[in-house]
Amino acid sequence: MADKKNKLAENVPGAFYVDDQCIDCDACRETAPDFFKRNDERGYSFVYRQPQTDDEKGLCLEAMEGCPVEAIGQDG
Repeated sequence: MADKKNKLAENVPGAFYVDDQCIDCDACRETAPDFFKRNDERGYSFVYRQPQTDDEKGLCLEAMEGCPVEAIGQDG
């Protein structure tokens, strides 16, 4: 489970975030590319835009559920 204390600095403020356990598998970027980006230099994903609608939140939840190392969290 993602840990709020280990959020990556690039995450924009809001409910969804990626923590330091990300293994750069690309699953979240494939599922919800409008919300997750890759830090190319360090090789991990982060949330660059928070979802606004229920459909958008559903995509982020799907990405969270599909994360193989549970590096995506939601505290909203």
